[in-house]
Amino acid sequence: MASERRSKTRAAHQAGTTPDGQAPWADLEVTVPTDRDHASIVALVECALVELTHEAVGAVFVARQVGQSTRTQYVAADDVGEQFQKRHFDGRLGWHETTVPRETVRDELITQLTRSPSSKAEQSGEGAANEPATFAVKPVRELQTP
Repeated sequence: MASERRSKTRAAHQAGTTPDGQAPWADLEVTVPTDRDHASIVALVECALVELTHEAVGAVFVARQVGQSTRTQYVAADDVGEQFQKRHFDGRLGWHETTVPRETVRDELITQLTRSPSSKAEQSGEGAANEPATFAVKPVRELQTP
């Protein structure tokens, strides 16, 4: 019985899905602010970076404020996961693309995901109208492109 379960798990991993048919990165998402502790956020970011390196997926962080949103996407630029393409979209400025090292992506994502709910909008009394920011790992084909 245990060997059968291991065999199914191994076959699912090789096929790029979990035993329940879901992609291993499908549950890598969170809203910000989050109640996760720092270690949990670091682990989430590390898992996302591994998936970006080995699967055809990208990480997307969307921040929303009244009347505007920004979107930052990260996609592996090489096969070893040391360089990533960073695509940033701001409704006022449009798309901006750069190539950044893994450490920069890691630090930026950890910073974005550990943000406290006290933003400038909330300090000015507009916080109730803001939607939470979101982070998710999605297939590259579902990412918005410039």
